[in-house]
Amino acid sequence: MSTSPTPPSPRSVRLERTEFAAFTVTNERGGTITIGDGSSADFTPVELLLAAVAGCSAIDVDFITSKRAEPERFAVEARGTKVRDEDGNHLTDVQAEFDVAFADDEGGTRAAEVLPAAVAKSRDRLCTVSRTVALETPVEFSLTDGRPVE
Repeated sequence: MSTSPTPPSPRSVRLERTEFAAFTVTNERGGTITIGDGSSADFTPVELLLAAVAGCSAIDVDFITSKRAEPERFAVEARGTKVRDEDGNHLTDVQAEFDVAFADDEGGTRAAEVLPAAVAKSRDRLCTVSRTVALETPVEFSLTDGRPVE
């Protein structure tokens, strides 16, 4: 099955410092989260990346399976290993493990049958977050005053 490209759909968030190593992130709809360096309960940027992988795929899988039955249990654990090597700091061994169960009835059986394919579709095609990571998308950094970032 081929898919035609969709037009670009810009997305953005704004991060503002609230105190040393603590920031509030606001999305275009006004939602906020706080992030930090791991010295408080706030999520770290690495944890947010793992949450984004888990959340993006979970939404994909939920859309596909919930057409057949509501899950009795639905959780995703995302994990990775933070390393520092010749490529700098990054995650390796990123995994998302789905723990999903459906009722033992006709709808639940149909949902359970499509679950592996739904997870695979999310991994291979649907999840923007994991696809972006897997495709090694370049990230550009700039300064608003035009000074070069080298």
